[in-house]
Amino acid sequence: MRLIILLFLIIPTSLFAFENPKVKINNFYIQKYEVTIAEFSNFANKTNFKTEAEKQGFGYEYGAGWEKRKNWNYKTPYGKNPESLTEPAVHVSYFEAEQYCKFINGRLPSFAEWSTAAYTQVLDSKVFEKNKTYTYPSGDKAEKMNSTDLLAYRKHHDVLKLPEGINGLVAMGGNVWEWTKDRKDNSALTAGSSWWYSSSNTTKSGAQFKSADFYAIYVGFRCAFEK
Repeated sequence: MRLIILLFLIIPTSLFAFENPKVKINNFYIQKYEVTIAEFSNFANKTNFKTEAEKQGFGYEYGAGWEKRKNWNYKTPYGKNPESLTEPAVHVSYFEAEQYCKFINGRLPSFAEWSTAAYTQVLDSKVFEKNKTYTYPSGDKAEKMNSTDLLAYRKHHDVLKLPEGINGLVAMGGNVWEWTKDRKDNSALTAGSSWWYSSSNTTKSGAQFKSADFYAIYVGFRCAFEK
């Protein structure tokens, strides 16, 4: 019993040490991975932050319309402990994502920044042609993305187990939608699509506006920085 308790205490602490590298894209930086459960938990623990999903006691999943799922939040995305703390943090609204990014001295990327990072190879690469703008975050062809027609994990996946795409970034296509800072009235633009959609939605034109206070199993984010 004592060993089990010690393991429970040690494992989360080691995972909180996970670092999400910044990748320089022209005049800004963007995180290599989607913000993870470990990272968001660290923020929440240090600031006593509670998401709306936690306060309300449920998250959302699409079934016969948007359906409430008891105890679904970023800590327990499917109502139970996640398989890995390096899965993306979901059930997080635009405003909550914004607060997290501010906490780490960053911000949400604009859609223009996000799109440059996702589709235009800015960095030297052995795989992609420098300065070329591609159709998908995976290149000319839709491949190796967590969407219904490709990797098809049928749920979001550990970001450390997904392949790199344009500019060495991971999961810019599929896995989870990502909030950008672009707003229209009470909505904010999400980009990249999620595991619930086909790869056709991972193109630039596939971006969708969602209510800024919305949170669901399909939506996460990553941060951008000035330096």
